[in-house]
Amino acid sequence: MKVFIKTFGCRVNQTESQAIKEMFAVQGAQFVKNFEDAEIAVLNTCTVTSKADSDVEKMTRQILARNPRAKLVLTGCYSAAHGDKIKKKFPKARIIDKYELARELFGKDTCWTVSGAEGRSRAFVKIQDGCDCFCSYCIVPFARNKKISKPLADVTAEIQNLISKNFREIVLTGINIGNYKCPATGADLAGLAAEIFKLQGKFRIRFSSIELNTVTGNLIAAAKTGGGKFCNYFHIPLQSGSDKILKDMNRRYTAAEYAGRVSELRKIFPDIGIYADVIAGYPTETDGDFEETYNFIKKLKLSGLHVFSFSPRPMTAAEKLPQLPPAAVKNRADKLRGLDKILRADFAASQAGKTLEVLAEKTKNGLTSGVSGNFLRVTFSQPAQAGSLLNIKITAAENDLLRGTVI
Repeated sequence: MKVFIKTFGCRVNQTESQAIKEMFAVQGAQFVKNFEDAEIAVLNTCTVTSKADSDVEKMTRQILARNPRAKLVLTGCYSAAHGDKIKKKFPKARIIDKYELARELFGKDTCWTVSGAEGRSRAFVKIQDGCDCFCSYCIVPFARNKKISKPLADVTAEIQNLISKNFREIVLTGINIGNYKCPATGADLAGLAAEIFKLQGKFRIRFSSIELNTVTGNLIAAAKTGGGKFCNYFHIPLQSGSDKILKDMNRRYTAAEYAGRVSELRKIFPDIGIYADVIAGYPTETDGDFEETYNFIKKLKLSGLHVFSFSPRPMTAAEKLPQLPPAAVKNRADKLRGLDKILRADFAASQAGKTLEVLAEKTKNGLTSGVSGNFLRVTFSQPAQAGSLLNIKITAAENDLLRGTVI
């Protein structure tokens, strides 16, 4: 069978699509790049923004119009959250949960284990699924509210296999990885990390996005035991620097608590990169609230931002609120993106003269590009095998790009 797989959205979806592809491969599938050539088309969907919905619907219409004989399967968050809508708009499309799809292909549940990461230097290991926090702006709990964790023994076996295949950076990913809890042993993320760091071989571990209230003292202590195996990096969603807006968003911390944890991490991990998500234009955000957020981030000197313009999502509490004018939302998002450029440039400049461990990703015309443990882009004038870890002496910083030489 000829199979087309398209992934929308986050790293979790990308990892799950890799697992889906590996399951199809066991069945002898041939993968095609053009959906017009497919007998089965699988769309692994996203619904985190209205644009994500539009992208999914656009491709769904294209496949139904240009390859009506293909079996069209929709899985992922968009299909989970909008099943009734899909049945009305696209009755020929089949909606299927990923775990159900796994049962059909493998005859049993899987924990979405991957044996590699096709075309990538880093491997992503899904350790957890689901979130039931119900932040007021977020649709994810309506699509993935069942919390599931992969057994610790399965995670370590998967990582050991990836290490044996020369993957030198492993990213632990999930919908809310801080909620990890091994179903067999009860180990939390700190316990899992401690066991991973005991594995033999040259590798490093990076945590994907993690909520502030799950960056516990135990997790920090476990990361410290990892030494060079721990990427000195955290991506901790902030969303707002205003306590009023954080409360409206149903976040579970204050700006002061966020700043305190950032300060603690910086004391323990020298040169750590700390990045954050931030939402511009939440419906109850005033000009003063925005300025409070902007100034908070500027003073905190985060390493970089991932800026989202607020997008009302169906079923969420924030959807029911009066929305801000689009021009105001755009203006605030633009200001935050401008601040992001400053933060990234300042953080890069702070690394000049230091030695960073860099994962080589690609070499072109004798110039190799890679990523440091603290998540900075580094280039150096020496060919290197993709996936190798090298110590690079940083000689210059240009905006958010570092240049260096191999030690």
